[in-house]
Amino acid sequence: MIEVLRAGALTTVQDLGRKGLRHLGVTAGGALDPVSLVLANRLVGNPRGAACLEFGTPNARLRFEADGFVALCGADCRIELDGEPLRTWWRFPVRAGQTLALKPPPFPGGEDAKRFPPPRGAIVYLAVAGGIDVPPVMGSRATDLKSGFGGFEGRALRNGDRLAVGAPSEGMLENRRRYGIRPPSWLDAAVPGADGTLDGPLTLRVLQGSEYTDFNAESHRRFWSETWSISSQSNRMALRLVGGEGPPLARKKNRSEDLLSHGVLPGVIQVPPAGLSIVLMADAQTTGGYPKIGVVITADLPRLAQARAGSRLRFVPCELPDAYEALEREARSSRWKAPSNGPETSHTWPGLAPNPAAAGLHGRRMTSKQRVRTNKLRSLTI
Repeated sequence: MIEVLRAGALTTVQDLGRKGLRHLGVTAGGALDPVSLVLANRLVGNPRGAACLEFGTPNARLRFEADGFVALCGADCRIELDGEPLRTWWRFPVRAGQTLALKPPPFPGGEDAKRFPPPRGAIVYLAVAGGIDVPPVMGSRATDLKSGFGGFEGRALRNGDRLAVGAPSEGMLENRRRYGIRPPSWLDAAVPGADGTLDGPLTLRVLQGSEYTDFNAESHRRFWSETWSISSQSNRMALRLVGGEGPPLARKKNRSEDLLSHGVLPGVIQVPPAGLSIVLMADAQTTGGYPKIGVVITADLPRLAQARAGSRLRFVPCELPDAYEALEREARSSRWKAPSNGPETSHTWPGLAPNPAAAGLHGRRMTSKQRVRTNKLRSLTI
């Protein structure tokens, strides 16, 4: 068991989400950054989709009631086990009665800001050997906060909650060695701090959405050329973007009629009447009526999820073959497993299950060649 001494803000149980239920109105949900969740699970010998704890803000304390192994992956944070400093992207043993504390990392200020980069990322994942053992709902242990089911009683964790832990994989507890992995390169170089002290904004590859041609030329120019910022009014459902100069993004007068509700999914960029874009994320609704100007490719969604409020973004055009290539690279690198010996090893981060719609097929028909390629991609994933 794990006792939650301090839950922190928006700490939930998450896995890789509920697949194949969007036509029934059930969102997929799951980890905002599935790459970090999978890597944390690999470090402790779990299946790639085992349930973990997702910390929206790393400010929590947990007490372990049994021996085990844990790993933390994702954003930079301060970690202490009974006062001993530890590192993210490493696995380490815990003993019954020990307390794990997660604290926000310090933001360098003054002269230090010139010498030290700001902390990377926003979300941290804690994997424990055996996985967080909550009842599965519709094939997943992920928490759906809006609908109030899954995870631990369908809600974010609170002080005093107690979480059961599953049985670890065979031999895991006998190997007490600590080891770590290098985080994905995009976490090092492509997650700007909210104060913008890193060079340039986060660049996201985007394909044209189903209603892209409905927008006027000035909106096209602004969408691609201007820098946008993530609003603090963002959540697991969507990131609201602010910034840019000039008039709001708008459709042509002859294409400005209301749209019928249609299917949407994570990565879709909607433009409400106010003209400021919304990027749908893991807990996105299944249908929507706002026009879609673009789709962030699946390979870039974990990077976006790790960007803090205030981070600056730029969109760059991407073609469908490039989106497939990004998915293929992830699929080829998805066979990484925790090493059996050695104190440290490098890795290539695991891929996500290819999603043709999020890769840019949203609102389009697949050709027979694209179907063959998509099936091949699915066969390459873990």
